Amino acid sequence: MRLSAIHTYPVKGCHRLDHDAAGVEAWGLAGDRRWMIVDADGVGVTQRETTRLVALHATPRDGGLLLRGEGHADLEVPEPAGGVPVAVRTFRNRKLPVPALPAGPAADAWVSAFLGRAVRLVWLARPSRHIPPGDREHDTGDQVSFADAYPLLLASAASLDALNGWLGEAGEEPVPMARFRPNLVVEGTPAWAEDDWVGRPLRIGAVRFRAAGPCDRCVVTTTDQETGVRGKEPLRTLARHRNVGRKLLFGLHLVPEEPGRIAVGDPLMPPSMQS
Repeated sequence: MRLSAIHTYPVKGCHRLDHDAAGVEAWGLAGDRRWMIVDADGVGVTQRETTRLVALHATPRDGGLLLRGEGHADLEVPEPAGGVPVAVRTFRNRKLPVPALPAGPAADAWVSAFLGRAVRLVWLARPSRHIPPGDREHDTGDQVSFADAYPLLLASAASLDALNGWLGEAGEEPVPMARFRPNLVVEGTPAWAEDDWVGRPLRIGAVRFRAAGPCDRCVVTTTDQETGVRGKEPLRTLARHRNVGRKLLFGLHLVPEEPGRIAVGDPLMPPSMQS
């Protein structure tokens, strides 16, 4: 059992970055979802309503971010050094507002032109809670990035193989792991073994995590992460086979229990192997 892939998404909803190794911080992987595009109400813009985000490529730089997109000149965006924080939300409902720093007029103009609508880019200088306490059985505490709920998302290659088997039986095309936008992909475990890890500790390399809960999937999984084309799968098949309490489950949320560094090839020690 091993870690086979590591991904981050510097701007929430943007195209993924692939890594051989990554730092683990209290709020997730270093550089993951510390930036977010927001609308006029300060609510995060995601692929749920704007599939154009799949074509936004963002790369962290020392002290900033590089934005790239076809048809637009590259833009270097420095991390805001000050200014008046603005209250933003990752979702319109059920989320707590958190303070973020505006990236500035040049960044706002770039992302607005790229998405074809008036938006702003903000930076999360201090990761903090944006999920009301008590909303989840296994809470993350007070530090999380602009991720939907938890600091990290883990997915299993074997579980994807099982899902693609069901898709094949239904005459549908297989889907790649990118549809599920995980941070970590593991291989060598039985399909759906991660269901039994919830609420328990696990280790990847030298870093300890807690399995916080299964991930309820949304329409983003039906979006081709290279083209932005949206279909009906795999949600329709998940509804037939992985519908638990009216939630369509794929993947496992993780909370770091300590800082550290992980790398592709690191061994995975699931709860059943913990001493």
